Amino acid sequence: MTLLNAPAYDERREKLHRNLLIGTAVAIFLAIILCLAGFLLGHGWFFTNLPTEHRVNTFFDALEARDYAKAYGIYYNDPNWAQHPQQYSGYPLKRFTEDWTTESPVHAPITSHHVDISKTDGSGAFGTGIIVAVRLNLEKGIETPPGEEPNKRPGHKIFMYVTKSDGTMTWPAPHELGYN
Repeated sequence: MTLLNAPAYDERREKLHRNLLIGTAVAIFLAIILCLAGFLLGHGWFFTNLPTEHRVNTFFDALEARDYAKAYGIYYNDPNWAQHPQQYSGYPLKRFTEDWTTESPVHAPITSHHVDISKTDGSGAFGTGIIVAVRLNLEKGIETPPGEEPNKRPGHKIFMYVTKSDGTMTWPAPHELGYN
């Protein structure tokens, strides 16, 4: 093929080619922004930890409402736990209720909470679990437990660990996250 018999200029094809290049560049740019934003805001790469954060939020909503049976089902990732309570005889509902009321990690009824951040934890490329940091506000008028400063009660932080393989929760988490 020479210049004298070159194919005719196809404007539609050139516009399509240009638009595909621009679209690809924009998609790559947005993917990078989304990836970094999720990580920098503390919700995992591409915001992948948000479903787990939502489950932990629902768990604390149930604790605030004093619906311990629902919270127990969320804790074990088994909403039908009451149909087979023998599976959880090692940690029954009665003990769970005591642990989150009288023997609570915060030693006071929870009045409100906020899920702050989360971080993937464990071995492997995508980790084996997620640590979720929750800031709790507690009922006023409760005595401060020994060794705890009274001014730290309104923003008490706890860390829940959610296992990725089965969705169960554990408290306390194996690590605490450093953040303000």
